[in-house]
Amino acid sequence: MPSTQDLVKKYIEDNVVMVFSKSYCPYCKKVKEALSKAYPNFTAIELDQLPDGSDIQATLLELSGQRTVPNIYIKGNHLGGCDDLLKAVDSGKLTEMLS
Repeated sequence: MPSTQDLVKKYIEDNVVMVFSKSYCPYCKKVKEALSKAYPNFTAIELDQLPDGSDIQATLLELSGQRTVPNIYIKGNHLGGCDDLLKAVDSGKLTEMLS
């Protein structure tokens, strides 16, 4: 059985745009709406709906220094949270990162 850290790293490596989210979080909803327009092929997992969600969130803190959700990775690189993604969309940085 893979460790939580191995699982999180696999999610990040296997998905061009990876969002660690919680289904009830308004910032996560904003991010998913923005990505639906900018890059509809993103992957999101809802940590509040997984039995090991809190372990995944603790691992994200170790990897990125960010405990809060949404926690967003683009092509394996940590982008940040909601404000970071919205700025990247508005400035064109997200398109650059994806090309």
